[in-house]
Amino acid sequence: MDMLDLEATVERLSAALPVGGRIAVADGAGFPHEAWPALVDLTARRPDLRLLIGWCIPTPERIDELRAESARTVISGFGLRRAIDAGRVGFLPVRLGAMPALLAGPLRCDALVTTLRPAGRGFAFATEVGWQRAVIATGAAIFAVLRANAPRTASGALLALDRVEVLGESARRPDELAARAPSQEQRDIGARIAALVPDGARLQVGPGGLGSAIFDGLTRPVAVDTGIVSDQVADLDARGLLESAPLAPYVVGTEHVYEWCADRVRVAGVEFTHDPSRLAHGRPLVAVNTGLEIDIAGQVNGEAVGGMAVGGVGGQPDFAAAAAASRGGLSVIAMTTHTTKGVPTLVRSLQMPATTPSHDVDIVVTERGSADLRGLTRSERTAALIKLWGGAPD
Repeated sequence: MDMLDLEATVERLSAALPVGGRIAVADGAGFPHEAWPALVDLTARRPDLRLLIGWCIPTPERIDELRAESARTVISGFGLRRAIDAGRVGFLPVRLGAMPALLAGPLRCDALVTTLRPAGRGFAFATEVGWQRAVIATGAAIFAVLRANAPRTASGALLALDRVEVLGESARRPDELAARAPSQEQRDIGARIAALVPDGARLQVGPGGLGSAIFDGLTRPVAVDTGIVSDQVADLDARGLLESAPLAPYVVGTEHVYEWCADRVRVAGVEFTHDPSRLAHGRPLVAVNTGLEIDIAGQVNGEAVGGMAVGGVGGQPDFAAAAAASRGGLSVIAMTTHTTKGVPTLVRSLQMPATTPSHDVDIVVTERGSADLRGLTRSERTAALIKLWGGAPD
């Protein structure tokens, strides 16, 4: 069944939560849509409760019924953008690598509402682990919707049967997110970045058309150590260019990657996937991220423009810092020089605080070429960026 007994679910959750309690809601492709209406009803009945949300692909139903103070998110992308802009969901500027520490302290949660896959004598995570194990490690109660047909990934130790309170069963498949076809400008950028990837490298690439272009441009095998395993990683494997089982906290894409990922993908918590020490050591790490705008000092804004939420802090600063510290690695920022509306992406001052600081940016790549900022002074970095964009911003 896809619909839970909402009243019974509200009662069960309410009985488990103390006054002023906080509920973590699983994010990614496994967002618990089946239980979400009960959470909306619960916050209406108990105004003392708070929801902590990650990121959603489609907009959760009835989200416009939330009170402004009842929900917070740590990633503002995709389905939560309008709710953030409307003031229904508060955005916390948090990098994913910091979540475990925050969940053990000021963001500690009393319960986790998630989706799980039955697995032998326990329950398994499927398309994501994300920050859920960090929530569980603090002793939070676990409430789960079971999805028996969820993809079978290598997601770590099973959760014991007596540790999980089952809310119901569902035949719902993971949410899908198809990448847009790359533009010609993005293909030009992808080809330039692919040429920078050394033999034997680990690669982190974000989703979207630009990410697709980068994967398409690769001609040598790589290991994928990233934030999201997407359809493009499955395609890379089909081309014989995937060296080992990819590692990420999330699998997100279409049915193509959900069918392919069974027993092929390792899904782990952000305390491991986004650990800067692990990322910076071992095989060279090439981290490729993008932004909405970059200033003449090389700082990157990946969160909002024009007062509207677009992305979030996410894992960009975790991977960028680690790649900059990786021997033989590179922290790359990939951007077109103009938006689709013709607005220059090089600015004198960012509209938001920097998502990634300039000192964690090694190379900036656009459709016009690239600027290697390593070993340059502040003024030299500014000159290199202005040259790359073909002129200083207004």
